[in-house]
Amino acid sequence: MRLKPFDFLVLALAIGSTAYVSFAAYGTSDGRVNVIASGKDGEWVYALDENRSIAIAGPLGSTIVEIHDGHVHFVSSPCPNQTCVASGNVSRAGQWLACLPNEVFIRLEGSTDDGRVDAEAF
Repeated sequence: MRLKPFDFLVLALAIGSTAYVSFAAYGTSDGRVNVIASGKDGEWVYALDENRSIAIAGPLGSTIVEIHDGHVHFVSSPCPNQTCVASGNVSRAGQWLACLPNEVFIRLEGSTDDGRVDAEAF
């Protein structure tokens, strides 16, 4: 089986489009970390560097999330055991918080290039 010139063109286009899609999906970001808040009514995006308090509706009621000084944490929730409130703060991309009984999920997305080595590097 011999490759013809058209075969090389198709191969080059396939490699080029794969590289483009990969860069678009996983390429560099602007260095900002965003808070992605999910609840029963949808998903919202907030900047981690803007202080605010957010009420997110869930099946049990509203869960209050606070973004303050570059950290995110649950302030209150109608869930029975309050494990989410006791879970503490998150501040780095890739970290997340969840209130499972109330179906509220918080995750941080953005650049993780802060010069530190984390557990995922191993």
